[in-house]
Amino acid sequence: MSITLLLSDIYWVFWREIKKFAQQKARLLMVVVQPLVWLVLMGNAMSGLTRNPAAAQMLGTGNYLDFMTPGIMIMTALFGGVFGGITIVWDRRTGYLNKMLAAPIYRAAIPLGKLMSIGLQTMLQALIIVIIALFLGVHFKTGFPGVIALLFIAGMFGIIMGGISLSLSSRIKSMETLMAISNFLTMPLMFTSNAMFPTNAMPTWLKDIALANPVSYAVHAMRTISTQGWIWTEIWPAMAALTVIMMLIVALAIRLFSRSVN
Repeated sequence: MSITLLLSDIYWVFWREIKKFAQQKARLLMVVVQPLVWLVLMGNAMSGLTRNPAAAQMLGTGNYLDFMTPGIMIMTALFGGVFGGITIVWDRRTGYLNKMLAAPIYRAAIPLGKLMSIGLQTMLQALIIVIIALFLGVHFKTGFPGVIALLFIAGMFGIIMGGISLSLSSRIKSMETLMAISNFLTMPLMFTSNAMFPTNAMPTWLKDIALANPVSYAVHAMRTISTQGWIWTEIWPAMAALTVIMMLIVALAIRLFSRSVN
């Protein structure tokens, strides 16, 4: 295998997906509107929580929007990534997938290129959330380096969810079925995590689920960076878990895709 050719193939698949994303004006509008709605409506609706000293101590910050922003970034990555597999189903339905398979490119470049595009799209969405949050008065304790770290973690999580979605789309031929399963996955993952509420406020059974939820790993690392600082004993375990999960999911997506087209 030529690494140079593989990287070139990955780039062209990646570039096609980015061009498609840039051409979808309605999708670009939703990228801005969705986090704005979450931050303005949900953030302000729950802002009264921090007036209670016990609640503020549990949240770890005196501003609920500071607490909520990392969760919104990961929620956006969750929704954006989990629908990434739809592109495989769509390419299969339009016949474009057959054209790519007939071209002299590495098969692994197709899922890898799509996953790289999902990662970049997720980072762009996370950046928009950061900009909106700054206008709403959210403070990032670690400053610009911390924001870069947040975008990187969001991109990693987008790739994880994109890998799960691509794995499913390698086995599922119907777009309707894939969307139904994707919706079924996103809600439990979101509401059994610490994205919106601290784990200390959860009942024991839900807390146990949240501690095993990969969404919670990502949110915990991001929230630590943005509200507490570079506390590496809190950040590194979560980052290590996310890295292992990402590598396993990407490998699974490549394997299942290759098997589905052979």
